[in-house]
Amino acid sequence: MTHANAPLSIEGRRRLVERCKTRPIAHVSAEMGISRACASKWVNRWRCHGDDGLQDRSSTPHRSPHATPAWVLERIETWRREHKWSANRITYELVELGFSINRRTVTRHLTQLGLGRRRFIDPGGESNRKPGKINARWPGHMVHLDVKKVGRIPDGGGWRTHGRDSDQAKTVERAKSAGAKRGYTYLHSAVDGFSRLSYTEPLPDEKGATAAAFLARAKVWFAAHGITHIHRVVTDNGACYRSGDFARIVGRRTRHQKTKPYTPRHNGKVERYQRILAEELLYAREFNSEDARNSAIAVWNIHYNYHRPHSGTGGRPPASRLRDGVTNVQPSYN
Repeated sequence: MTHANAPLSIEGRRRLVERCKTRPIAHVSAEMGISRACASKWVNRWRCHGDDGLQDRSSTPHRSPHATPAWVLERIETWRREHKWSANRITYELVELGFSINRRTVTRHLTQLGLGRRRFIDPGGESNRKPGKINARWPGHMVHLDVKKVGRIPDGGGWRTHGRDSDQAKTVERAKSAGAKRGYTYLHSAVDGFSRLSYTEPLPDEKGATAAAFLARAKVWFAAHGITHIHRVVTDNGACYRSGDFARIVGRRTRHQKTKPYTPRHNGKVERYQRILAEELLYAREFNSEDARNSAIAVWNIHYNYHRPHSGTGGRPPASRLRDGVTNVQPSYN
């Protein structure tokens, strides 16, 4: 099949051949805007095969000495359909039969056969893989860190308070059009995987030094709650978590585990915490300034840790799973 910008369609090739019957190929090719070699190719094909030679040919080679034998392809398909074996297992079984093949080659053949994924085999489209759970076994075993970026609230409130067509919102838009930057607030959060105890700070950026300083303060905060040593820090692959400043604060006694790229579920505890924070506080009420929202985050953090029931802790607050606690927590607040 010719592509959209091809200078010669099948009809164009016929016209090329007709013109070349009475005129030189070089003149015709220049007139039609193609190379002389291209024109000669189609003329020679027409001379050898007639009108059939003007049809497009398959780019598949006539012979492939190193192609996978047909009996191997049959075995791959049979084992995949009957036993639902993976590419690793199929590769191993073929080696046992004396045929050496690369696992990636087996994977490619399974994809071409339409059997690349397990749900393509089962009638119900189900998978035999069960999602694994990342469970911390004691306080401080795993602490999950992440950053959530939210827009900074202008003094007097933003469009959520006054509406998008309000004078306040139009003033902000005009200032942005003139070059003013509203900016963002970066909510750095740390969540203990065992107790779900959480610590959040609104900070001006997400640089390596800022994330390192936040982790240092988080360690002090967790130590006040009895978590004196963090065995593993789990983060994504953000630049701030790959910096040298952050690595120095993590230290040699703590393992820094980075999640698989583009797989936020591996850091799901802090991701879920940030969703709860957004649903129950950030977008649940209106704030007239950035300072008001920051104060509300500090109060809500106490509510989350000491009063709000959590399904991951059996319907109790996260602090209830700790041996030690603080005694200066306010019992009620507005």
